[in-house]
Amino acid sequence: MTKRPAPTQFEFEQGKRKLLRDALRPNDQRDIAFRHMILSIPPGKVSTYGAVAAAAGYPRYHRAVARLLRVDPADRLPWHRVLGAGGEIKLRDDAALEQQARLKLEGVTFSGKRVDMDRFEHRLKPWEIDR
Repeated sequence: MTKRPAPTQFEFEQGKRKLLRDALRPNDQRDIAFRHMILSIPPGKVSTYGAVAAAAGYPRYHRAVARLLRVDPADRLPWHRVLGAGGEIKLRDDAALEQQARLKLEGVTFSGKRVDMDRFEHRLKPWEIDR
């Protein structure tokens, strides 16, 4: 058995760029999986872009989750329940204020810009496709 050499820095960066390009392209099957995960987050709980992507079967596609939430019509998904790593609001300006206000209405509390993930994180269960 021949051991494959570790990727070079160039190959690593090339793979990373390919992943980012792919994440920015619409993909109906992937987007449906993300929507299913986001809709499963109950009021008063939150999750992260990365956890949504991983539970939907697309680890490392956290940017695709963010893209979906940007392009999906407002209020079709509970977008405000999805945060950055560590419970941080990643939106800017008025959008960040709106997200924080919506979460506070659901009883979520903040410490600065971060949500207490130990208390409010919803543990997503991997999506199983109905057959």
